[in-house]
Amino acid sequence: MDTQLALWEVFIQKKSGGDHTHCGSVHASDSAMALQNARDIYTRRNEGSSIWVIPSQFVTASKAEEADMLFDPADDKIYRHPTFYVMPEGAKQI
Repeated sequence: MDTQLALWEVFIQKKSGGDHTHCGSVHASDSAMALQNARDIYTRRNEGSSIWVIPSQFVTASKAEEADMLFDPADDKIYRHPTFYVMPEGAKQI
């Protein structure tokens, strides 16, 4: 019998307006406890401005053997690469 609490994935936003990045996992019985544990473990020195916690059971990930199927079709769509665009002056977070 597994006696550990549920596993939660933790995402931290370093600066307001920035991306949330995965920084690790915590065990907790509910979302409030997961937020508290994440804060205690991953932001002890005020490293973040926002925390997301998501139950691990709801994360779906691709497998390494699926990489060709998932990522190769984008190779022929060069318009998706930012080389054709002029960066607007003063633009942030692009």
